Amino acid sequence: MKILFVSSEAAPFAQTGGLAEISASLPAALKKLGHDVTVILPAYRSIFQKRKRCPKLEDLSDHFSVPVGNRIVDAALWKSFLPKSEVPVYFIQQDKYFDRDELYTEDGNDYADNCERFIFFSRAVMESLPVLLLEPDIIHSNDWQTGLIPAYQSILYQKKPYYSNIATIHTIHNLAYQGIFWHWDMPLTGIGWEHFTFNELEFYGKLNLMKAGVMFADGITTVSPRYALEIQSPGFGCGMESVLQYRSPMLRGILNGVCSAQWNPETDKNLVTTYSAGNVLVKKPVCKADLQTAFGLPQRPETPLFGVVSRFVYQKGIDLIADVIPTWAENHGVQFVLLGKGDPHIEAKLRQVAERYADNVSVKFGFSEENAHLIEAGADAFLMPSRYEPCGLNQMYSQMYGTVPIVHDTGGLADTVVNLTDETAANSTATGFSFGADSLYDLNTTIWRALSVFWNQRSLWQQLMLNGMRQNWSWEKSAVQYERFYEKVVKK
Repeated sequence: MKILFVSSEAAPFAQTGGLAEISASLPAALKKLGHDVTVILPAYRSIFQKRKRCPKLEDLSDHFSVPVGNRIVDAALWKSFLPKSEVPVYFIQQDKYFDRDELYTEDGNDYADNCERFIFFSRAVMESLPVLLLEPDIIHSNDWQTGLIPAYQSILYQKKPYYSNIATIHTIHNLAYQGIFWHWDMPLTGIGWEHFTFNELEFYGKLNLMKAGVMFADGITTVSPRYALEIQSPGFGCGMESVLQYRSPMLRGILNGVCSAQWNPETDKNLVTTYSAGNVLVKKPVCKADLQTAFGLPQRPETPLFGVVSRFVYQKGIDLIADVIPTWAENHGVQFVLLGKGDPHIEAKLRQVAERYADNVSVKFGFSEENAHLIEAGADAFLMPSRYEPCGLNQMYSQMYGTVPIVHDTGGLADTVVNLTDETAANSTATGFSFGADSLYDLNTTIWRALSVFWNQRSLWQQLMLNGMRQNWSWEKSAVQYERFYEKVVKK
């Protein structure tokens, strides 16, 4: 099967979050299954600044025209490959739109022309197919930035000879970000106003690019089975629940995988010592001591050490963590290490907590790949009280590294963490702790449950560690599910 994977980011070329990891790992896994896979990205400034990340970056010297509203915009093409893979990656260059410091924002604010930028990119992808001699069976678009592609295929291109047999899949990675713009951006799309209706592109009087993907794609996926159900309800649907209910026969939740080449305690070059399930009880304490040193905390082997790697935003429940830390640091000596950046108010609160409990709390602001690995390997438990979580990856990394996750029972967290109960303890299936409501009380209660096991039932804690390390979160498993869904959509 010929698959064209279109995304606004992919590791290591351009990355702001989990979408980039997925956009690199899934195409590579599909390639291993024998499919002909191609990736297309915007040619951001970072692509050219970090050429070491772009193997064999090549200027194809191909230029083509892209309609944007009543104008014609020039586009150029570059080519590289996913690292350690034969999957080609094409970059669409138009410096007016993509020669910028960041992907989507400047000084914390969205670029004012984001709608036009990704209208151009989506239309350019469609126009590039004959230039690149690509004839895919499937175009797989992702999130709002490429949501117009299924609409373009259905409305403007499907009746053209080159495009007549192409099916479309659209993946929702986070429904909270929908690409909603004022209605006067509609003419830029090149799609007629007759499609600006409640059952197509219109959303409460505005243009919604995510809705375009959902309404026009032949198949829709999201990144975990639980999230696929949740987004059809008012609590999680972000105003699109009725649209998703309508499209539910062609909506699938497929859990994201983990790149085992990057996340594997047996081969991780970031660690002071590597380890496996066979020697984790001996080697993980060494990683714990190294983490405490790296974050400026006293080395206390018997002290529980909780880790957090996250965007510091309301969605991730970091405000709850900031509120519970004083209780456990002051009264029980628990240590916390946190890594991330985000909301200035949450960052300020974390700074205050870290200054007040300097021997127990350390926060590093920003993101460091090395420190993220140190936390996953060195922490005893990992806190992830997200208010909603489409999939989440850190709870899977944690289990792979023998770090027990403590999570809110939502989205992909519910799909990947088996809560410790009397039943799951008896049948040896538990891998962590989960709680039902995103409240301070529930988080505190669950931390107490976890600490009681850590202090008083060490053999049970070790069982949780080993159960987590035995899980299979590989992309190969997820890619097979995508393969089956592709086949169903193409046949349909």
